[in-house]
Amino acid sequence: MKMNIEEIEECLREIMHPSEGRDIVSLGMVSDIKLSEDGRCSLCLTMIRPRDPVASSLLRAVKASLKGITGKEPDITLIEPQPRSNSQKEAAKNMRDGSKLSNVKHIIAVASGKGGVGKSSVTVALALALAKSGYKVGILDADIYGPSIPKMMGLEGYMPLMASDEKHIIPASNYNVEVMSIGFFIGDDDALIWRGPMATNALNQMMHETLWSELDYLLIDMPPGTGDVHLSVVGELKVEKAVIVTTPQLVALSDVVRGISMFRNKNINIPIVGIVENMAYFKPEDHDKVYYIFGRGTQKVAEQVGLEIVASIPITAQISEGGDSGKPAILEDEIVIDAYRELVAKITQ
Repeated sequence: MKMNIEEIEECLREIMHPSEGRDIVSLGMVSDIKLSEDGRCSLCLTMIRPRDPVASSLLRAVKASLKGITGKEPDITLIEPQPRSNSQKEAAKNMRDGSKLSNVKHIIAVASGKGGVGKSSVTVALALALAKSGYKVGILDADIYGPSIPKMMGLEGYMPLMASDEKHIIPASNYNVEVMSIGFFIGDDDALIWRGPMATNALNQMMHETLWSELDYLLIDMPPGTGDVHLSVVGELKVEKAVIVTTPQLVALSDVVRGISMFRNKNINIPIVGIVENMAYFKPEDHDKVYYIFGRGTQKVAEQVGLEIVASIPITAQISEGGDSGKPAILEDEIVIDAYRELVAKITQ
């Protein structure tokens, strides 16, 4: 049976843009649909932004959908917009004193004294929770020795573009969150063996040359420890608050205390919102018993340092799978969404 253009459009409405939450037809991405005499379909597919990381997956989805209903290989012209826009020009015009962060209202550091506590996954989930609450959000991946934000945000393979003034870098964007990471500039197999000055120079370039939109919150995913990179961030940026991430084991908590001391140092003096207890417990789906796999030491340490636990994040398969697949669990998992509600309230109050 020969299809018509209206039927083609209706079929393509089933294909959703993953970061926009709408179908490609209503987003205006599909144009110039034509059907040949033999039933072959051709059209133009226009991406929303330059170097859109989901372009290849959307193209495959459109081809598969059209071939499925017409029985013939479609002819699709993929169009990418030029990296120029009035908003980018306006943002550059409004930058004060050479700063590329003048459009950011609040800067929040997400830190831990120890690696392996899930700080990056907390950063991603907090960013998406803030975005779900209606805020404009960005992430600066300052963990330059182990940048994992691109993978967690479904942005692997994104190649940063220069803005129209050829001086500033355009951040990636997915799930309504802007992202800049050193991971965009290196290959998966490239080793980051940097001395302190090299690391801080790379970070300074990302901090000061990224062309952020007008953001309500910029989250800084800090590396573990309390070294040169941390001092560079708090020295260069007006960090308003910090969030401390830990797991309940005593070995992690002892390092967290050192991280807290850094932010409370008289020369830094950045207020701490509270402690996020990650991997706090495990609750099987088939019964109500809760297992505290890593112990329950966080509350005692929180009382000792005069902070409250502002979120207790469980261990779930969805969180692990979401981090690996680039589809964070907080997009759908109500348990995870609930765990971040209080933290969002504390951040935004």
